[in-house]
Amino acid sequence: MNIVYAITTLAGTIIGVGLFSLPYITLKVGFEVILIYFIVLGCAVTLVHLFLGELALKTADFKRLPSFSKIYLGKWGERISYVSNIFGSFGALLAYLIVGGEFLTELFSPYFGGNTFFYTIVYFIAGAILIFLGTKFIAKIEFWGLIFFLVILTVLFFISKDIININNLFLGSFSSKKNFSDLFLPYGVILFSLWGAALIPEIEEMLFPRKRFLKWVIPISIIIPAIVYLFFIYVVLGVSGEKTTESALGGLKNILGNGIVNLALFFGILTTFTSFIAIGLTLKKIFWYDLNIKKFFSWTITCFIPLFLYIIGFKNFINVISAVGGIMLSVDGILILLMYNKIRPDRKFIVYPLILLFLLGIIYSIIYFSH
Repeated sequence: MNIVYAITTLAGTIIGVGLFSLPYITLKVGFEVILIYFIVLGCAVTLVHLFLGELALKTADFKRLPSFSKIYLGKWGERISYVSNIFGSFGALLAYLIVGGEFLTELFSPYFGGNTFFYTIVYFIAGAILIFLGTKFIAKIEFWGLIFFLVILTVLFFISKDIININNLFLGSFSSKKNFSDLFLPYGVILFSLWGAALIPEIEEMLFPRKRFLKWVIPISIIIPAIVYLFFIYVVLGVSGEKTTESALGGLKNILGNGIVNLALFFGILTTFTSFIAIGLTLKKIFWYDLNIKKFFSWTITCFIPLFLYIIGFKNFINVISAVGGIMLSVDGILILLMYNKIRPDRKFIVYPLILLFLLGIIYSIIYFSH
């Protein structure tokens, strides 16, 4: 039973806010390009997670990525790992803030009025209070939220199956220079959407005494989100086509009406909100426990930096998760590969090409976002 729970925990954690960006990204580049990205990055992510799993099996329990980096790479590895974890978490919190505020606006503004900024502040205040207080019920809500989402997605499919236009999946062809410039846009988004490395040590501990099954749990837990993502793209983009919005659900309202879409929006709010709290609590503990910053200031830094970034204009959901995936998660991937190379130097023929892939992703992301 702990094997099934390990799979649902890892797969459920991987399926997150990145999901809502995928139909819009597919609209920009076309389904065939997205499929290639899923195959290539899906294989790369699976290998990196398997390598981290092998490291976890050889390392004492109750260690996380910065500690792994310190053990295998020394102080410099630990410092880089802290930087990528902290800035990656800030980016993820900002992404949840952006899309959570949009979902609240879509759901409540038709009835109560108010603009996106107002609902984003409401979302932030509620999340910040719970991060300050700390809470233990998030994991259970995330599990049942995933079940709820799969039910909603199935209902959404059966309601809309007669109006799904498969040609909508291929609107983003590369017949123009404008579209060709978006060719590399899916890299950071899909990496963000498939990444669950931070949880691998915990999954390894969860499998005790059958830790040998980790090598099966990891690929299954990545394949499940990939299939869910592709099905979500098929349903949402197939229905809304060129009206697809950056956060996916808004564009469905005019076509399917309020009922099922409001249910989906409620799910979107629930999942983004619980993830916002979970990541916020983890980041607060990094500042508090690991970096020895006082509890109140740890909470202040955790919550108010993402809000500050939002207020000064970082409001593009796609760009935020692209930057987090393309830069911070790529750095994590390189660190994991360098650590793995320490214990398995005979695997250089796999490790070095993957490091090159992540390096190219970082270079592209920096160039893309500096324009």
